[in-house]
Amino acid sequence: MRTRRQLSLLVLKNSLMNQQARTAATLPAPPTPSSLFFFSSSSRRPTTIQYTRSRSYSSNITMSESGSGSANPDLDSLFRQKRILRTKVKKDLKSMPSSQKSQEDTAIQNLVLESSWFKSSKRLCAYISCTPLREVETSQILEQILSHPPKDQDNHTEIKKKLYVPRVEDKNCHMRMFNISSIHDLIANSMNILEPAPEDSDGNQREDVMQASDPVDLFLLPGLAFDKSGRRLGRGGGYYDTFLLKYQALASERQWKQPLLVALSYSRQILDEGVIPMTPHDVLVDALVTSSGVIPISKTALERM
Repeated sequence: MRTRRQLSLLVLKNSLMNQQARTAATLPAPPTPSSLFFFSSSSRRPTTIQYTRSRSYSSNITMSESGSGSANPDLDSLFRQKRILRTKVKKDLKSMPSSQKSQEDTAIQNLVLESSWFKSSKRLCAYISCTPLREVETSQILEQILSHPPKDQDNHTEIKKKLYVPRVEDKNCHMRMFNISSIHDLIANSMNILEPAPEDSDGNQREDVMQASDPVDLFLLPGLAFDKSGRRLGRGGGYYDTFLLKYQALASERQWKQPLLVALSYSRQILDEGVIPMTPHDVLVDALVTSSGVIPISKTALERM
């Protein structure tokens, strides 16, 4: 007989598997050298890799690649390169055996759930995985966040986390993050993708993370491809880049600590350095979580992870 927790997880996972495609986003940005450490899941011994990085907290809006093109031929060329790369990565992901996907989904989520940086987070934004898009599963992570506060090794109840999940508002890179407290707060949109309704069952407006009085500690981000210097290839909609730039500007304005940006990635989504084209408003991620381990990239990640 399944436990209540197992049934809750099953309901969540089945709901997520019914999703279809969505237009999503892009991340990344320019450079300044330092070193990157890779920690495998079986050892905390670091291997040093060189990386370059810089981050700007500009409030400028990221351009969507789905439009008719820009007046800048260099930018158009970068967008073309990204489209070609997306086609290759999508084909590779489509050929990924389901058994490998399942194994990596479990390993990645376990690494997140067992990490000190996740356990210590009080407020976080996380994506709702979409199976047709072949995104890394987040069902177990969301289930644990939305369940009753877990207990630590000494049987002390931990603080319940505050969770914000995305809702796409229009086709102009406009995405919001709303607080939810239950899987039942999610509804299927016109594309059958689960999103939070702007209002709860009592007609009260849900809290928008941009209006929250306290900062977010952690973002768990999706993507199509990544490299170990923090570059991220999204799906061309510009939603995440636009949102992250706005949130970084807000955090800077309010003198909050910037949130940790962590992307979840299958092994075949990690590309060679320099392969992912960079545009001016791309935002770099701080760290990657793969089935093999956690890859801290930025100085922020090296300090917090």
